[in-house]
Amino acid sequence: MADRAASSLTEKQRYEFNKLQKRLRRLVGEAIADYRMIEDGDKVMVCLSGGKDSYTLLDVLLSLRLNAPVQFEIIAVNLDQKQPGFPEHVLPEYLSGRGIPYHIIEQDTYSIVKRVVPEGKTTCGLCSRLRRGSLYRYAAQHGVTKIALGHHRDDILETFFLNLFYGGTLKAMPPKLLSDDRRHIVIRPLAYCREKDIVEYARIKGFPIIPCNLCGSQENLQRKAMKEMLRSWERQFPGRLETIFTALQNVGPSQLADRNLFDFIGLDQARGDVSGDLGVSAAGLEVLSF
Repeated sequence: MADRAASSLTEKQRYEFNKLQKRLRRLVGEAIADYRMIEDGDKVMVCLSGGKDSYTLLDVLLSLRLNAPVQFEIIAVNLDQKQPGFPEHVLPEYLSGRGIPYHIIEQDTYSIVKRVVPEGKTTCGLCSRLRRGSLYRYAAQHGVTKIALGHHRDDILETFFLNLFYGGTLKAMPPKLLSDDRRHIVIRPLAYCREKDIVEYARIKGFPIIPCNLCGSQENLQRKAMKEMLRSWERQFPGRLETIFTALQNVGPSQLADRNLFDFIGLDQARGDVSGDLGVSAAGLEVLSF
């Protein structure tokens, strides 16, 4: 059972675990409310990979549903990619033991990735696209209204800096996303949660973690560098990551340089029009008039 480790805690450890559990539930609840991730009557598909993040996501959502102000359904869905040695029994046993509705999608994406991606190259990009396609198809065929992924705050920040340093774009992973075909809503309820809290929660709960044999042994050097950079900052400047994440929620388009996002050309015509709402204060324009 997943709670076996939790039941053996000392009184002090139990106190700390209760604080951790309450913090995760509060942060997930806040993220859901802030972005209206889940509404009455939703059928939420939790994408369960067998890793610490998706186990935690499922566990917290099940707990929150008990006292939620809306009624919603949860189904756990795993994609069996036919990786050699994949322990097929682990997830069904865990989910059946907890009485959680689930479905296992069987699709041999492993062979496709190994055939297409040259030896030594990272498989993450193609693997994720194939996995996303399979999950989207299942969602469309079974009336799923929300697709829940286990990405947390650290994932979002790492992706932001990867795009900034290597992609030349200011974007990350949004807490709520409309798919490109406009058919699916993807939600990330762990968006406010720290990875180290999830690691500790999963350890104490004793989730049966399944490593990814397809790409788990590969080192995504760029993402690893971002992770180390963020950890270094957090050690040296506690609270910096929280500040950076807050910045993602407080974007000032007029203070950047994207001409598609803000009408810089129209500022000349807008000068002196105090009724116009261009996101630039009159004082700001005065400073720029030299």
